[in-house]
Amino acid sequence: MFYRRKFYKMKKEFVERLNGRGWWMKELDEDTVEIFAIWEYDSYEKIEANVRSDDDHLKNVQDWYRKNGGKEYIGKYYIKEVKNEYIDSII
Repeated sequence: MFYRRKFYKMKKEFVERLNGRGWWMKELDEDTVEIFAIWEYDSYEKIEANVRSDDDHLKNVQDWYRKNGGKEYIGKYYIKEVKNEYIDSII
């Protein structure tokens, strides 16, 4: 099994726009939060390829960015850091 943790450090005021996505949140300070998700994969490459070739998914992502000011705008004004980490289970 393969595990991945993706997180975004962002301004707290942006969190509401991410509600309903099934991610978790940790408050870092008065103005900043970390939003993160952990995924489990049998085959990361296969699943990632399927997601990236799913036209409905791509349209939803593009629509969400457009609705929220565009990818560059969000990155410039709200997102402080984005990181993917590969993690191991000790179970």
